[in-house]
Amino acid sequence: MATEQTTVTLKQIAADLAEKHDLSKKLMNEILSADLVGLLVKNLKKGNRVRIAGLGILQVKKRAARTGRNPATGESIQIPAKKKIAFRAAKELKEAVGK
Repeated sequence: MATEQTTVTLKQIAADLAEKHDLSKKLMNEILSADLVGLLVKNLKKGNRVRIAGLGILQVKKRAARTGRNPATGESIQIPAKKKIAFRAAKELKEAVGK
């Protein structure tokens, strides 16, 4: 039996942190949205890995060009090379979620 998942937004997380640390919601939202996300993007664009203790590692990986198949027609198609964001969960996160 599947349960419905709730989506928690960055804005909601900012509001929880703001309340916990006695800061304004607006300030905390700005810190997370502009500063944290901006720095993550900046570092990933440079090719840096980003390690967040207790959460995991974000990094950019390159996918080589390859030949695929159109499922509707069966025709072979060339899929171009591209970059993708990979996330590897930390041991602590795996253990916390797996319980």
